[in-house]
Amino acid sequence: MHLTLRQLKVFETVARHLNYTRAARELFLTQPAVSMQVRQLEEALGVPLFEQLGKRIHLTEAGREALTYARAIHLQLDELETVLNHLKGLSGGRLRLSVASTANYFIPALLGEYSRRYPQVTISLEVTNRETLLRQLAENTVDLVIMGQPPDGLDVEAHAFMENRLVIVATPNHPLAREKRIPLTRLQDTVFLVREPGSGTRSAMERFFSEHGVRIKTGMEAGSNEAIKQGVQAGLGLGLLSRATIDQELALKRLVVLDIRDLPIIRHWYVVHRRGKRLSAAAQAFKIFILEETHTATRDMKRSQGKSAKARRH
Repeated sequence: MHLTLRQLKVFETVARHLNYTRAARELFLTQPAVSMQVRQLEEALGVPLFEQLGKRIHLTEAGREALTYARAIHLQLDELETVLNHLKGLSGGRLRLSVASTANYFIPALLGEYSRRYPQVTISLEVTNRETLLRQLAENTVDLVIMGQPPDGLDVEAHAFMENRLVIVATPNHPLAREKRIPLTRLQDTVFLVREPGSGTRSAMERFFSEHGVRIKTGMEAGSNEAIKQGVQAGLGLGLLSRATIDQELALKRLVVLDIRDLPIIRHWYVVHRRGKRLSAAAQAFKIFILEETHTATRDMKRSQGKSAKARRH
């Protein structure tokens, strides 16, 4: 039996997406090239790995078995790379980081500083939604994940490093824009623009309104914070967004934060990995860096706010 690691990697990617086109996009290959790699692997193993039912492909029983071994092989290779990187220190190390889409508003700045400190580390960054992050943690396919609420029922190690304040935004000419201490009941049956299913922000929003007994109407469903902001500016409804995502719109007076009682929703950002995972030197350095860097920034901000409040009192 003659097969290659490349074939196993392509097969694992197709099996994860159950779609040749999406697998090809992730691997930066053409679809025919992906199909050829899978076909060659099937010929080497002597069994079909996929079957097509209607327009969708599914793993065969042999395919499910092969997927288990393919993932185990790649995990062993990743562990070998981690051990060797520890022996080499950070020289030639690699960081595989996956972050929630909302975190992409502040992560690039942190990665920039990390890269200045450790220029020899190669960084792989994926920006995605909560559903994909949970799958990546379950399959142990990335070093670290940056996300909101850590998952229940999955054995992970999670460290909070920064507040994530969720606020309700509207256009400056919205009827509620100039009001103060607005009760949540005023939002009953209000139209909200929401993120796609699987988004952490959407889950937090639905949970918050349900706990407070407030029923809202779902307007446009969007796959990004930018689409939500554009929809709110167009007058299609209100939006609940992370405060970190709207600095530019507030400065340009395109959006305002509504003064709602019981808000903002205070959540936190976490750096997460599987418990017991052997982190590479690059991943361990980034984990320490992000915890220390954000702790220092938060401490300095609180100190500055305290001085400002003291000055106002005098």
